[in-house]
Amino acid sequence: MRASIAVLPGDGIGPEVTAEATRALRAVAARFGHELELVEAPFGGAAIDACGDPLPASTLEACVRADAVLLGAIGGPKWSAVDAPVRPESGLLRLRRELGVYANLRPVRVHPALRDASTLKPEILAGVDLIFVRELTGGIYFGEKRRSGDRAVDVCEYSVGEVERVARVAGRLASTRRHRVTSIDKANVLETSRLWREVTERIMRQEFADVRLEHLLVDAAAMHLLARPYDFDVLLTENLFGDILSDEAAMLAGSLGLLPSASLGDARRGLYEPIHGSAPDIAGRGIANPYGAILSAALLLRHSLGLEREAAALETAVSRAIESGARTADIAFKGLAARPTREIGDAVIARLGRA
Repeated sequence: MRASIAVLPGDGIGPEVTAEATRALRAVAARFGHELELVEAPFGGAAIDACGDPLPASTLEACVRADAVLLGAIGGPKWSAVDAPVRPESGLLRLRRELGVYANLRPVRVHPALRDASTLKPEILAGVDLIFVRELTGGIYFGEKRRSGDRAVDVCEYSVGEVERVARVAGRLASTRRHRVTSIDKANVLETSRLWREVTERIMRQEFADVRLEHLLVDAAAMHLLARPYDFDVLLTENLFGDILSDEAAMLAGSLGLLPSASLGDARRGLYEPIHGSAPDIAGRGIANPYGAILSAALLLRHSLGLEREAAALETAVSRAIESGARTADIAFKGLAARPTREIGDAVIARLGRA
């Protein structure tokens, strides 16, 4: 297979973790006989510094031409001043919209070897395997924003069509898993949540009769994610709630650095990135956890390139590397020495050959 991948390293630890993900992709291509063209482009704060725009026209063009987009991380104190004329995050929101990726998949699995990395009791974490489906291009992040005097306004808005399409993604995904969808809202307070609940009920009833739907208020969901995580299968959320809850759920796995994500639309091209931020406090030190970025590359192989065997091989290699003790500082415990970012990539690639 031949495919083109746009690579956006971004800011902070983004270039470091992305380097290991691209090394893993090249190793997969070599093992399975594929040709992957990796095209790097500036994005985020780095692009602001270079040309004043977090999403330059040339970068957007490279992403639109590619079969998939791999992103590192963006942002940092340098670009986050209250009066900053442009922020890296505005480029990310625009990229999602331009690519038409409206469903963000965030899988959360607890690796048996990492149960002690979580602050929760090991018995609560046994068998946890859930996935968030977060609506990505609507809600308060994309609503009207204005500020006047001592008042500020952010508008949260959803249409029936926006809810329908992301609910279908959740329904299709649940049909391949444990046939359960938990839709998370704040319907006791928000009109957008009442619309969300009504539309989700209709879609599941009419199109996914084999899927059991439950509704959960977002505050209750935040509690139950830590009290009974095994009970969840597919969690369907609007944009803001999904952003917050999926970061909370990362603590089930033990670290934000472990978790990947895939942003998908109606086309096969997707946007893939670890869920962590740019972590400027550790940038350039070679200690960042690249597992989330490498697992994002596995999702890229699966969802955009249709290479299930290759994706599974890379995920198995990651699992075996973790079992072998290849851990960065955020997940090293019980006397294990923390390993640098590059050595984690080496450990995964070494095990890819026998995955």
